[in-house]
Amino acid sequence: MESIHRTVLLNEIIEGLNLQNNSLILDCTFGGGGHSLEVLLKKSNTKIIALDQDSSVWEKAKGKFKGLENRITFVNTNFKDLDKVSGKVDGIIFDLGLSSDQLENSGRGFSFLKDEPLFMTMKENPQAEDLTAMDVVNLWNEENLADIIYGYGEEKFSRRIAKGIVEARKKGEIKTTFDLVKIIEKVVPAIYRRGRINPATKTFQALRIAVNDELGALKEGLEKGFNQLKVGGRMSVISFHSLEDRITKKFYKNLEKEGKAKLINKKPIIADSEELKNNPRARSAKLRILEKV
Repeated sequence: MESIHRTVLLNEIIEGLNLQNNSLILDCTFGGGGHSLEVLLKKSNTKIIALDQDSSVWEKAKGKFKGLENRITFVNTNFKDLDKVSGKVDGIIFDLGLSSDQLENSGRGFSFLKDEPLFMTMKENPQAEDLTAMDVVNLWNEENLADIIYGYGEEKFSRRIAKGIVEARKKGEIKTTFDLVKIIEKVVPAIYRRGRINPATKTFQALRIAVNDELGALKEGLEKGFNQLKVGGRMSVISFHSLEDRITKKFYKNLEKEGKAKLINKKPIIADSEELKNNPRARSAKLRILEKV
């Protein structure tokens, strides 16, 4: 099934980058290609280096870039390795959200609404040595499980959920998303099951972050990205939960204190009511922009 991926804060990020013609932009999270396409359409002679560790995204999106292929280079890699594929650039984009297509159609277990193998790796074809969520829930001890579910998911029932996972796996391996959802629903209070968000939301987020080392990769990517940025160039980061936003905010503020950068927006830019109406997923998006001085 084809899902419609809507790029979040599209105009805000393009305007915030203050792009000139002939710029070289590093799109660290290509995803559905929305930001890259808009940059190429709005700024003539601008070129893009687009990164994504999911190799399938380029195959799905490249039809949008007909006639623009000579201005975009796709590299299948994690943005923590951006220094290996890019020289100095005029602008950098990080959109840390999962694309609708990855959530709904990857078959890798990102969504608790579909019964899929519990992989949660961003890699299209995980190898035997790659960590998966199945490894985490079946092999990690109860204390470590509780710590990541609380630390990465900010889940208040983390200890109950970790204990439930450990008890359940004694009876058989936890293999699918629905196996895990059933465990969570069984151990959390009834009122929590009927809450505004699905009770599995925070646990799934925590496992995905752990499997892909998303916070470690972000810290590394921000540092390397800033090093690759030309003076006067700007970095834009869209985050979707408080841990990512905290890392970005701290990184920006430290650079500002050191006199190496200036903040373009003191408070994060958020989606307006019109965008929220068309794309409810944008409600948690926060955009922070930095300029190298």
